Amino acid sequence: MKKWFIFLLAPFLSGCSLRTLNPVSETGADQAFLINLSFGLMMFVVAVVCVLFILFTVKYRETEKNRKDIPKHEEGNRTLEIIWTTLPIILLIGLAIPTIIYTFQVSNTDASSEEAMHVNVIGEQWRWTFQYENGKETHDTLVLPVDQEVVFHLKSTDVIHSFWIPRLVGKRDAIPDKENKLKVAPNEVGTYQGKCAEFCGILHADMRFVTEVVPAKEFEEWLAEEK
Repeated sequence: MKKWFIFLLAPFLSGCSLRTLNPVSETGADQAFLINLSFGLMMFVVAVVCVLFILFTVKYRETEKNRKDIPKHEEGNRTLEIIWTTLPIILLIGLAIPTIIYTFQVSNTDASSEEAMHVNVIGEQWRWTFQYENGKETHDTLVLPVDQEVVFHLKSTDVIHSFWIPRLVGKRDAIPDKENKLKVAPNEVGTYQGKCAEFCGILHADMRFVTEVVPAKEFEEWLAEEK
């Protein structure tokens, strides 16, 4: 019994360590909102289908009366056809509008503030390299100041990698011979897990890194340390 219980819980517990729905940046909060919105719309559709299923199961169950009555055919019912055509369109529009808005906000790095910090992020088999504006370079450890807008310049030296810090910002590919950009502004001090979200080879599991968000003063001291 315990084995079956663990098996049933596995899909729900498999992503607990990432805590994607507990964001610590405005970008992460926007993306969590989109996840919750899409989940809520799906649950609405599931609830409607389940309610209708139960109602029709009860109404048209086999009884003495139903054996004699032939249900009325509804083909050509304009009201029903309008409802089941327009309702999915409304749901899709309700999901598409905020998705497009937030996607453009994250992608529009040209609108970054002049005080934004720029970090080169280089993915390679099998590690991440982070290069700061003063020339400092780290491997598999990303240090960021809290409440500071950061623009990542994503590159790859070999295959396609996918840069992802679940609690800070969503995924963005690092592609050979092309630079992608991604911006984020952490708003809570802490240590957060990052990883490559694109299968990039036999040691893909080693493409993990740690993101440390620290107070601004502590970050400046760290940045000034020996490169």
